[in-house]
Amino acid sequence: MGLEDVHIRNRQHKANRAGWLRAGVLGVNDGLVSTASLMVGVAAASASFDNAQTIIISTGVAGIAAGALSMAVGEYISVASQTDIEESDRLLEIEHLRIDPEGELEELVEIYRDRGLDEDLARQVAIQLSEKDALNAHLRDELGHHPHSKARPLQASVASALSFTIGGLIPFLGAFAPTVGSITASIVGFTVVGLAAAGAVGAKIAGSKVVIPTLRVLIGGCLGMAITAGIGQIFHIATA
Repeated sequence: MGLEDVHIRNRQHKANRAGWLRAGVLGVNDGLVSTASLMVGVAAASASFDNAQTIIISTGVAGIAAGALSMAVGEYISVASQTDIEESDRLLEIEHLRIDPEGELEELVEIYRDRGLDEDLARQVAIQLSEKDALNAHLRDELGHHPHSKARPLQASVASALSFTIGGLIPFLGAFAPTVGSITASIVGFTVVGLAAAGAVGAKIAGSKVVIPTLRVLIGGCLGMAITAGIGQIFHIATA
């Protein structure tokens, strides 16, 4: 076995990270983009105010707190709904196995046959798996339920809140620059660096190539900031 073969065998599948990774990446990205966009928009709208920096800092704190709580609650409700569906499927499959075990066995045979096994082997596999744990065989092979990808509402909720807060604190650092103009530039600068880091880290954890995911995060985040800054500028001109 060559070094390349050893390297390939030592790679770990990333499916077990799907639950918290999706919530974490979304949280960091949302924290960066929404907080930065909010603060840049407020900076543009309050550029001529004497207390502009105080307004921007207060906006950043409120945005991070509100966003983190919103992400946590929203993610919990979303993933909990997925858990409810999985539990409903499990109970329904238990009922099907009770009412028609022979028909359920034939379903497994057809599934394995469709995957490439011949009739005799498909039936043999279906019978042996059903004898060991028929419910688990159906949940896994008929419905695609796997323990490593099981929905975990609390885990997703905490990951979303923490990652949003971390993401939001990055552009928030720019609010402490000495002037309103430099505040905007600092917020944008910190955010661009944060977006690039978030895209690269997310791609690395997911086991994918770095360039495309990082560019996707950068372009989306910068577009969000640009639109919000434009709206803030329009509001500033209209109220000047």
